[in-house]
Amino acid sequence: MDYVKSPMDIEKRSFEIIEEEMGSHNFSDEELLVVKRVIHTTGDPQYKEIVYIRPGAIDSALKLLREGTTIYTDTNMAAAGINKKVLGKLNCKVECFVNREDIADTARVKGITRSMAAVEKAVEEGVEFFVFGNAPTALFKLKELVLSGKAAPKFIVGAPVGFVGAEESKKEIEKLDVPMITIRGRKGGSNIAAAIVNSLMYMITR
Repeated sequence: MDYVKSPMDIEKRSFEIIEEEMGSHNFSDEELLVVKRVIHTTGDPQYKEIVYIRPGAIDSALKLLREGTTIYTDTNMAAAGINKKVLGKLNCKVECFVNREDIADTARVKGITRSMAAVEKAVEEGVEFFVFGNAPTALFKLKELVLSGKAAPKFIVGAPVGFVGAEESKKEIEKLDVPMITIRGRKGGSNIAAAIVNSLMYMITR
């Protein structure tokens, strides 16, 4: 059988097809890289309509990445999907706190989810780059911490997926005056959150 075998050629052709099928749009070149990466990850062209990129958000994210930031993720799956080789080149690291024993203890004592307790810990440790692909409660918690003056995120990826709280949490986080990229509606996921981070890192390293 004759088929494309080179990973780079497959990706290149995939992105060409995506752009051909997207048709007209108002994305900047950098925004388009994010949107195409999300569509490539999901195989779903509808993401063209539901990826929200706040003006200036990409510049804010790239500044943090160039400085060597710590990236919080709400799931181990999101953390696993972020390209570690590129992270290393940028002197960045990714942290997911949910499996820590102290986080489990805090969640149990406070009667909250581990994801919420993990956000609190990330804020305590000075994290400024937040990535959410699964847990609406964690995104709600970050907003609470911002409004109470306890957190000052410099960039947020808001992509929780699901039927309970996912859409609502993204609507709420968009009310904050913070650089962010979100996936509006019920769609999203850890793989998409990771893809967004990767697309940003590739802008610097490729």
